[in-house]
Amino acid sequence: MAGSDEINIFLLGKTGIGKSSLGNTILGDSLFKEKSSPTSETDMGQAERKYINGVPIKVIDTPGFVGNTMDEERLKREIIHSVKLCEGKIDAILIVLRVDRYTDQEKEIIKQIEQCFSEEALKRAVVVFTHGDQLEDGMTIEDFVEKDSDLKKFVERCGGRCHVLDSKYWKEKQEGYRSNKFQVEQLLNTIKTIKNSQGSYTNQLLELVGEEGGNGGKGPNSIILAGVTVGALLGAIFGAYMVVPCAVALAAKAAVGGAVIGGAVGGAVATVGYIIKIGGISLYITENKKKC
Repeated sequence: MAGSDEINIFLLGKTGIGKSSLGNTILGDSLFKEKSSPTSETDMGQAERKYINGVPIKVIDTPGFVGNTMDEERLKREIIHSVKLCEGKIDAILIVLRVDRYTDQEKEIIKQIEQCFSEEALKRAVVVFTHGDQLEDGMTIEDFVEKDSDLKKFVERCGGRCHVLDSKYWKEKQEGYRSNKFQVEQLLNTIKTIKNSQGSYTNQLLELVGEEGGNGGKGPNSIILAGVTVGALLGAIFGAYMVVPCAVALAAKAAVGGAVIGGAVGGAVATVGYIIKIGGISLYITENKKKC
C-alpha cells in the first residue's frame, strides 16, 4: 500500500487528548489501542493503513509530547520512531485539541506547538477537536473557535482548517453535522486539498530518519540524540529550527575562528545548537528559529 499516492497523516497532541480514538475514527476500524487514562497509552509510535474510497491512507499515532510520564530520553526515541513511520514525508499534521474550556494549560500547549512549527509545516496543519459532544446545541466548531481570540488566531495560522469528531456519541449517526461519518468525509477532503495544493511536507531530517528506518520504520536504530531537548527535536522535525549538515556548520564556524564546545557551535552560526547523528551522517540543529 505504501507509495507516492499514499496519504500520510501525522497525529500530534498532548497525552490523553484522544489521538488513538481519532485514528480509529478516521480509518473506521479499531486498529489503535484506546484507553481512558491520565497516562499515555501510546508509548510507541504506531502506523496503520487502510484504503478509503480507493485511496491508501496511513495514520501515524504518536506519544503525547505534553503530559507524558515517560522520561525525556525515551520520549525523544519514541518521537523519532514515529517519524520513521512517516517514511520521509507527511501530507497532513493533525493537531489534536479537545472541545473544552480553553484554559492556560491549553494555551501553553498551543504556544509550544507554534514554537516548533515553521510556516511550511503549518500549511499542512489541521486543528482537529475531539469530544464534539461537548459543543453546545446548534454550535459548530467554527463557532467554538470564535469564542477565544488566541485559539482563533492559531486556527487562522493553520489556514482556518478545523474539524471536530466524537468517538463516543457520534459513532452510529450516519447523517448531519454531529455524525462522525460526515465529519471524517469533510476532514479527508481537507487533507486531500492540502496534498494537492501544497504537496508533501519533508526536510533533510525527515528524509534521513525515513531512510534509516526503512521498511516501515523497522530498520536499525542508530540515531544519537544525546543532549538534544524535546523542543529542539520537534523544532527540527517541523522546520522551526535550522538543520544543516554538521560539516557545513563547522566550516562556517571555522571561518570566523571559533571552536566546538560540548557538541554545540556558538557565535556566528547559532546561539545554542545540538548535533544529531543519524547513521553515518551528523546534522547540526540551531535553536535560533531559522527555517529549514
